[in-house]
Amino acid sequence: MATASTVCCIDQIGETAGQVWHVLDEGGPRSLAKLAKVIDAPRDVTMQAVGWLAHEEKIDIEETSRGRVISLRS
Repeated sequence: MATASTVCCIDQIGETAGQVWHVLDEGGPRSLAKLAKVIDAPRDVTMQAVGWLAHEEKIDIEETSRGRVISLRS
């Protein structure tokens, strides 16, 4: 059974996923580090939001020599 704080946390992750999607839509691919800096949310919530979008197959994550780059799927 979900508690009120669990639902609130899931809502925050979902809202942050929407922010991530809009940042990528407006600004194009970003490194994971830069994306975390742009989003106005705790880093762990931003990472959970990226995981949410990856699970929903909305983004691609490319491993580069400098880190991971996140982009919207075409």
